[in-house]
Amino acid sequence: MNKKLKMIYLLLILTLNSSCTEKKSTEKVDKNSELVITLKTDSLKFTSRIRAIFQDSKGNYWFGSHQEGVCVFDGKSFEYFTTNEGLPDNQVRSIQEDKNGNIWFGTANGVSSYDGDKITNHIPITDDYLQNEIKKTDNNLWFNAGNNAGVYRNNGQILNYLAFPTPENENLNNSYGVTGISKGQDGQLWIATYAALFNFDGKAVNVFDQSKLALKKGEELHIRSVFADSQGRIWIGNNGIGVLLFQGDSVINFSDKNGLIHTNSSKNGNTSPIGTLEHVFAIEEDSEGNIWFGDRDSGAWKYDGRTLKNYSISDTRSKPMIWTIYKDKKNNLLFGMDDGNILKFNGKTFEKHF
Repeated sequence: MNKKLKMIYLLLILTLNSSCTEKKSTEKVDKNSELVITLKTDSLKFTSRIRAIFQDSKGNYWFGSHQEGVCVFDGKSFEYFTTNEGLPDNQVRSIQEDKNGNIWFGTANGVSSYDGDKITNHIPITDDYLQNEIKKTDNNLWFNAGNNAGVYRNNGQILNYLAFPTPENENLNNSYGVTGISKGQDGQLWIATYAALFNFDGKAVNVFDQSKLALKKGEELHIRSVFADSQGRIWIGNNGIGVLLFQGDSVINFSDKNGLIHTNSSKNGNTSPIGTLEHVFAIEEDSEGNIWFGDRDSGAWKYDGRTLKNYSISDTRSKPMIWTIYKDKKNNLLFGMDDGNILKFNGKTFEKHF
């Protein structure tokens, strides 16, 4: 081989090695979802549902996915974290920030925190029943505890598992696994589970199950969301019987009262027609006090205190389901979708935001 051919061969080998090294440093395989994602991208690459949205004190946006871990957008690029970086699970259900600026993730398999450098997984200490151990402090961060009948609480020092004082389960198809947590302006904590709603009022834990919520015959609790609004009303989103409104000492089926339960509704997880409000997985309040509902089958609904308006997300979307609604620091309403997109409501329609 002459010198010219040797030089060409050497350059080819160096080029191939450089390309392989670069690819290895910028891509990784998510073992749980078997999807290849890049560590940093200029657009959001999630394809599984968006379970959580959060904007931290620095203005960064965090997005939790159903199968692909969590990512952060700093205004320029998206950086991804999965079990390869230390997360206990790639399903991220909630995101919060503590007073020291650490970001906390509630996953399907435990709780972890990120200090800007590394991810730390936290092993909870099991305490007594919730009503005996709960402390009323603004420093508490609350997380679901998977299928366990209780919650995880971080009080700024340790992570505790606190069990619910559960009544006898009347519906064995539903568990007391947590599906939503909301804190009212009065400091009361509302914890939704499939089979019941739990409330801590500062003194004791109150349980609102099938009987205490005065459900009609044929109505079954299957709670997927809860929200305490600025007026002290408690909105309970169900998968099947729509929205329950808990105000003062009374509870009404808000969907039924507004004619949004179909006449032939099965009142369970079966698909419902457009124009109904029967499967509510997300609830949020906007800056003007309007209450928004994300329905699995019929899109978004806005309640202004008098009337309800339904917004179709898009006629072309194959997965219109809304998993989460989040109000950011600029009062934008962001909608986390089943197809991995994040939409923003611009006052009239929905547009892709991330």
